[in-house]
Amino acid sequence: MSSTIKDPIQDGLARGWKVLGGGHGPIPQELECDVLIVGSGAGAGITAELLAKAGLRLIIVEEGPLRSSSQFRQRESEAYPALYQESAARKTADKAINILQGRCVGGSTTVNWTSSFRTPAPTLAWWQQQFGLRELGEAQMAPWFEQVERRLHIGEWGGEPNGNNQVLRRGGRALGIEVSTIRRNVHGCWNLGSCGMGCPTNAKQSMLVTTIPAALELGATLLVQSRATRLEWDSTELQRLHCQPVALNGDPDGPAFSIRAKHFVLAGGAINTPALLLRSGLPDPHERVGQRTFLHPTVISAAQFEERIEGWAGAPQSLYSDHFLEQPPLDGPMGYKLEVGPTHPVLLASTMAGHGQAFGAVLKAFPHSQAMLALLRDGFHPDSTGGRVRLRSDGSPVLDYPLNAYVLEGARRALLSMAELQFAAGARSVTPVHESARAYESWSQARDAIRALPMQPYLTRVVSAHVMGGCAMSAEPERGVVRPDGRHWQISNLSVHDGSLFPTSIGANPQVSVYAQAARLSTGLAKVLAGKSVALA
Repeated sequence: MSSTIKDPIQDGLARGWKVLGGGHGPIPQELECDVLIVGSGAGAGITAELLAKAGLRLIIVEEGPLRSSSQFRQRESEAYPALYQESAARKTADKAINILQGRCVGGSTTVNWTSSFRTPAPTLAWWQQQFGLRELGEAQMAPWFEQVERRLHIGEWGGEPNGNNQVLRRGGRALGIEVSTIRRNVHGCWNLGSCGMGCPTNAKQSMLVTTIPAALELGATLLVQSRATRLEWDSTELQRLHCQPVALNGDPDGPAFSIRAKHFVLAGGAINTPALLLRSGLPDPHERVGQRTFLHPTVISAAQFEERIEGWAGAPQSLYSDHFLEQPPLDGPMGYKLEVGPTHPVLLASTMAGHGQAFGAVLKAFPHSQAMLALLRDGFHPDSTGGRVRLRSDGSPVLDYPLNAYVLEGARRALLSMAELQFAAGARSVTPVHESARAYESWSQARDAIRALPMQPYLTRVVSAHVMGGCAMSAEPERGVVRPDGRHWQISNLSVHDGSLFPTSIGANPQVSVYAQAARLSTGLAKVLAGKSVALA
């Protein structure tokens, strides 16, 4: 592919983009800029393009490497160590939840599965009512969603859902449950199915191929393999950011350096951003930093079919159902969104429960396997307060997220719903991904077994790819870390532009919510810092 498909990143580097670190050139010990952006994912990318358009001198700091289409070879063995936090094995403090987060230029947008949803209207209304965020109503946010959707080619995908997703459609039709099409941020998609390993055709409109290149074309500087270690501050203002160059495995690799800036934007994600604030000892009078961090805890139901499913081929996620999300009230029993995840060999083998011969049989039946996901909507009920980002002794972050009875009760209901759908779609057996479960050969057998399963951490396999909260936005300083305009309540020249802003989970895949909030906040910031009105291309 590399011989026939242009690589826009390599072309930009050849034209003289300012990229340093990680083999792209040494980083000076001291640098200066107008605005320093930590991170290069959803919030950082949108922010970088808009502030670069305003004529501000930018430096973007990314802990991960710069990789591009000619280096994306659809191999899990290469993608997970190079492109994900902790080689796609980041876990909560008690190791009960596995968390997938990107660690590369483009962040999670480079490795996500392209699912594109606006923030659900009930979530926006809840934020207005509970957190005083009057600016975030459905009507007020609509122009920001429209702007990012145009910029990132977000729209209906015309392709036929793959066999994996068709199971959800068949099951929904059989049970009278509405199943809808997912909008995707793709342009000229080849339908390869390897979105989670980086797009080798540049079809996925991630920050890697859209907004970061746009900012670099306008003169921004990108520092890669550079870890933000500590913010230096004085009274109510930040002075500089201290950074450490790192090797691909995260080990220190060269002398530390620092960057002075007039304004600082943190967009490193909803674990790393709170961790940087904690390491820096910034004012936190109400102890909000790192608190109320949410995950959309996700449980999985695997099924075997007579026909070949081949869940590794085709768009990873193209159908969804909000039937079980919309039934309960927001602050009632935990609702859940149903989607379908891809079944790549390493992803499947590292997620499925079991061992020995039984596990070998599961892997042998891999081409006939289907996987359904339930994303649990956390953050709205009094018993769903999420987790807390803490620091290990070496300063690295860890999320403490206890799986309590409220969450696990929602997980049981989700496993029941998915098993019924899979049998309705013609599954010959269904296996809830739970250490005490086995393959069940009928819906009645599965129903009785799931009702009796001990729903406990470690037994119930839980994963997440959506980290939100930890630096909540609020109209009152007692309830949040940042103001409705994204500015820190106590530090005047600090903004936060990533998923850590959200006061609860979204109830949908969050990338578009981050894009739209970053567009809103950055447009306002450009007006304040440069006196200019800007918009995305």
